[in-house]
Amino acid sequence: MTTRTRFAPSPTGYLHIGGARTALFSWAYARRHGGTFILRIEDSDVERSTPEAVQGILDGMAWLGLDYDEGPFYQMQRMDRYQAVLQKMLDKGDAYYCYTAPDELDAMREAQRARGEKPRYEDAGVPSQAKTCPLRRKELLR
Repeated sequence: MTTRTRFAPSPTGYLHIGGARTALFSWAYARRHGGTFILRIEDSDVERSTPEAVQGILDGMAWLGLDYDEGPFYQMQRMDRYQAVLQKMLDKGDAYYCYTAPDELDAMREAQRARGEKPRYEDAGVPSQAKTCPLRRKELLR
């Protein structure tokens, strides 16, 4: 079996100590087991991701001496692939559109918290074949 580890920071700020620890562990594990260390940039939060933060992550990795074998790969560069897979899931009935408004979802969560429950999506009106599907928000299908 081949060992492959990855570090996937979100470029919404600079590399912090928690991210550096995760990167170090993944890098060390890959090196110890003769594996591959992959850097994937989670830039899907387009409103908050910045080129400066990406550069800060790359600079921080270099300063720490954490070289990667593959990457950096950028999530947003794979959006076409994600859309194709999502369309296939919709066509097969493995995913569905959710028409619950964001403010309704917020109210659902607040009511659950008030009852001392862990916030979760309530399945009212969900097609039965989709009740186990993790894709619950139409916004995922932009």
